[in-house]
Amino acid sequence: MTKLGLLARIEAKPEYAEKVESLLRNALELARQEDHTVTWFAFRQGESTFGVFDTFEDEEGRQGHLQGRIAAALMEAAGTMLSEAPDIRPVDLLAVKLP
Repeated sequence: MTKLGLLARIEAKPEYAEKVESLLRNALELARQEDHTVTWFAFRQGESTFGVFDTFEDEEGRQGHLQGRIAAALMEAAGTMLSEAPDIRPVDLLAVKLP
């Protein structure tokens, strides 16, 4: 069972919201290349608030993702496109329904 996840909240500067959306849409291909990322979701909650939720089988997969290309792209964008650093929190999954 998928047991671990990450939940990230991303707040874009209003003038960069569309660029952040594009960054997240394009990150899907990077997520597909990660062998240990079970599921990956990017979402938008409002004008400039975005998020990412992803799941992993084990801590090794979660840590690998945190050190991967998607996290690097977010941190690179933080200086110009984000109003603050992404708030990334580890979560333990209690129940999961997958197709």
